[in-house]
Amino acid sequence: MTTGYVYHEIFGWHDTGTHAGLFPSHPQAGIQPLAHVENADTKRRLHELLVVSGLMDHLVRVRPRPATEEEILRVHDRAHLDRVKAQSLLPKGGDAGDGLSPFGQGGYEIAALAAGGAVEAVDAVLAGRVDNAYALVRPPGHHAEPGRGMGFCVFGNVAIAVHHALAVHGLERVAVLDWDVHHGNGTQKAFYADPRVLTISLHQDDVFPPHSGRRHERGTGEGLGTALNVPLPAGSGDGAYLYAMDTVVTPALRAFRPQLIVVASGFDASAMDPMAHQMVTSEGYRALTTRLLDTAAELCGGRVAMSHEGGYNPTYVPFCGLAVMETLAGVRTLDDPFLPIVSGFAGQDLQPHQRDAIDAAIAVPARDRT
Repeated sequence: MTTGYVYHEIFGWHDTGTHAGLFPSHPQAGIQPLAHVENADTKRRLHELLVVSGLMDHLVRVRPRPATEEEILRVHDRAHLDRVKAQSLLPKGGDAGDGLSPFGQGGYEIAALAAGGAVEAVDAVLAGRVDNAYALVRPPGHHAEPGRGMGFCVFGNVAIAVHHALAVHGLERVAVLDWDVHHGNGTQKAFYADPRVLTISLHQDDVFPPHSGRRHERGTGEGLGTALNVPLPAGSGDGAYLYAMDTVVTPALRAFRPQLIVVASGFDASAMDPMAHQMVTSEGYRALTTRLLDTAAELCGGRVAMSHEGGYNPTYVPFCGLAVMETLAGVRTLDDPFLPIVSGFAGQDLQPHQRDAIDAAIAVPARDRT
């Protein structure tokens, strides 16, 4: 098993400033300068853990390159691209579009490199240079909509990479699995009317964006039936996520029969994350990845490309990411020192109300491709 790995140190230079969590400093309102919740720590520490653990020796480095304007414009409108470019030239940078997603001077170039990194991961898999790939990119992308960035996302990294697979590689069916704790609204919107792309989002119900990712959101026009949302109750742990994978996600993938699976890989559903209230452990992510790889081997020759999204606990996210990449590469290195604690949290097993919520999504909307 060969696993491609996309990373560049400049992703850590994506500058979200001294916001106190979400908001800029405002002395009159009592908001002191601190650090934006989307800062470099989790991804930098994950990269360094890959090195220290020795897993890096088993990965194939894939060099990112900037997404072209043509690639970005397959997903976003010209006004959004031009606004990001213009604000990127300013000494203090700008905002992706929602007032809560700042970027510093030169932010356009870093965001374009993140999108291009996801494209390169897909290229490496589809060209057969690697069996699967993981793009550890920043800023994230799954919330970015055609006309604006939002939710810390500037450009839709996964959506841009999927469009590339369709336009350049000529694929006819691509599936996107998003296990970030927040609904992948931007990726869903990019393909809401496109029957070639199945979007599946496992997320905590009604966290972000508000009122987004409901079960009745199923696509429109020719794309009706190719959007699948599984909103999970707060407090869902390994048991609920694996039940959702087994009863909803895997059957949907089998019905759709994708030629490539792209994963929006957020780790903010992990235990101890400050931006949501789920309890997935590193072993939960390992098991999700194992199931995914088994399904991909059955359906699309194992072709899986992952692009990093959220995850905001700098101590625990690296061990969740390590577990996923170990599974992709078929190698074990370090044990998770937090696992004895987080696996013992009450409620890790599937709860009746969680089963009910997942069972409500079992009526698979994906069209049968068999």
